[in-house]
Amino acid sequence: MFAGFDYGSANCALALCEKGEVSMLPIGERGGHYLMSVVYALDVSFIAEAVVQRLGGDAGRELAKARSAELARARRMRLELDLSPGDDTVFIGEAALNAYLDTPEEGFFVRSPKSFLGASGLRPEQVALFEDIVTLMMLEVKARGEACINAGKLSRAVIGRPVNFQGSGGEEANQQAETILRTAAMRAGFDTVEFLFEPLAAAFDFEASLETDKRVLVVDVGGGTTDCSLVNMGPNRRATLERDGDCLGHSGQRIGGNDLDIALAMETLMPHYGLGSELNTGKPMPRQPFWQAVAINDVGAQREFLSLSYTTLLKELMKDAKAPEALQRLVKLRRDQQHFQLVKAAELAKIGLSERELVQVTHPDGSDTEVSEAAFSQSISPLMQRIEELMRAAVAEDVLPDVIYVTGGSSRCPAVASRIASVYPAVPVVQGDHFGSVTSGLARRAELLFAGAGTGTGTGTGTGTD
Repeated sequence: MFAGFDYGSANCALALCEKGEVSMLPIGERGGHYLMSVVYALDVSFIAEAVVQRLGGDAGRELAKARSAELARARRMRLELDLSPGDDTVFIGEAALNAYLDTPEEGFFVRSPKSFLGASGLRPEQVALFEDIVTLMMLEVKARGEACINAGKLSRAVIGRPVNFQGSGGEEANQQAETILRTAAMRAGFDTVEFLFEPLAAAFDFEASLETDKRVLVVDVGGGTTDCSLVNMGPNRRATLERDGDCLGHSGQRIGGNDLDIALAMETLMPHYGLGSELNTGKPMPRQPFWQAVAINDVGAQREFLSLSYTTLLKELMKDAKAPEALQRLVKLRRDQQHFQLVKAAELAKIGLSERELVQVTHPDGSDTEVSEAAFSQSISPLMQRIEELMRAAVAEDVLPDVIYVTGGSSRCPAVASRIASVYPAVPVVQGDHFGSVTSGLARRAELLFAGAGTGTGTGTGTGTD
């Protein structure tokens, strides 16, 4: 069987399509359609161990040879932690988030692993780790999906990918990320994998509702990236397999909901930890240490935040600070590894501000900060400027869209929606399914590719790899 697979920065989702009817599979907790893209392990070595165990057979034995050092460490850690063979050591989705919140100072926690796949300068062992993380998540999603349909295995999939995984790194970064995804998907048991730009997937889902042909600008504000595509769409095109000629422009960068959360945490929550205070010299406290604390989707920033040199820097800043007690809170935040918690609090504030003008944010230390919708708008303004530029980059000067189709979880925020609508004020804006459009479009594409329902020739995968 075949499926549309959205391996998202915020959530994973799986959908089937039969004769144009899409069914989202309930792979999430409590029958929901979305599994959070979060992994927690009591030790990082347990991730490789879990993948090898779940693969089993020849595939498991082959990977075990490549991960011998990690497996040896896992055996030592089981003894050190006094764990029995049946004890859980790795958690995915909501269970991972809860395990992290219970003991944030222990274990290995990663949120939105997709955000790291195109990072520059990844060492071979880091690439291997992300391959294992993605493989483990895909194994889990695939197993949950197959349990839902109870009709054999899912062997073919169309997987979504952003136009650009990173803001820098170019096609080399894209190829690195796509290779990790493909390797993981094959290890997880998919025989055939095709990739499709996420905004095109959203566009194909929107196309199913169109009664006349239109030129559509799709703006997908996802968890890790914002992607824009200008596409000719309509009933006269939807059954055609080859769509390269309908795709008039693409743009994308790693600016997503995670970045909005980080910006909000930086500007409104980091003052509690000393941002904006002064040194005894009268100079402002440097911003970089606070940015490294909240930039949880930046490999380099997180490496620096957890380094010995960061500890030394904090000690020096505390000697020179007019308000050292605020920096002491940053010391505790780092020591207890509660920076993920802080950004999660900012995410919840962002969601709350979609309905209210003022929300209360509780810090990991129990203190409260009031955050207003105006403060959120100001915090994300530089990011929204870049999103506006992406929209214009996808649209030629002499070819305006007939309609703007907006999707992605963060597009629900009034501060985001209003800025998107302001770019082409004369063009109507349609709000799509904020979370399901991409998955549904991937499933529709899977039916065209794998069920032979389409006409025309070519792959038309829209990955930019041809």
